[in-house]
Amino acid sequence: MVQAEIDRVIGQSRQPSMADRDAVIHEIQRIVNIVPLGLPRFSTKDIQLGGYHIPKGMQVIVNLTSVLFDKNEWETPHTFNPGHFLDKEGKFVKNPAFIPFSAGKRVCLGESLAKMELFLFFTSFLQRFSFSVPPGVKPMMDFRFGITLAPLPHEICATPRHL
Repeated sequence: MVQAEIDRVIGQSRQPSMADRDAVIHEIQRIVNIVPLGLPRFSTKDIQLGGYHIPKGMQVIVNLTSVLFDKNEWETPHTFNPGHFLDKEGKFVKNPAFIPFSAGKRVCLGESLAKMELFLFFTSFLQRFSFSVPPGVKPMMDFRFGITLAPLPHEICATPRHL
């Protein structure tokens, strides 16, 4: 009975394909990456990188935010633009420079879980509410920088949708 409902409403794929929703979620993660720095790594051998010598055993910390705002990778790096993740036909495409969970064999173990949770929360909230800033209030993108980026207190209106 429940499976029949799921098949009828959602289908048998894990998550429905919704290019605009996926593009917006990815752009939110790019613009306001929660963890701006990767975990420390140690170089396994002497290496030259970008004109710098990195000796074996040197601690290296990747600035994930610098990649997510790289003007060589993003058409409008400092502007919220879900189009960064849509092709000319409006289909979702993932840019290889999109690395909010880091990259390589030490990518965040929680990436899959986080993506599923983002899908569920984002979709559920937008099914039930419309969000806006209060009249006369300017939207802000200010954060407290630390191990994570934390938004400063701000006001938002959540208006129930009655469909």
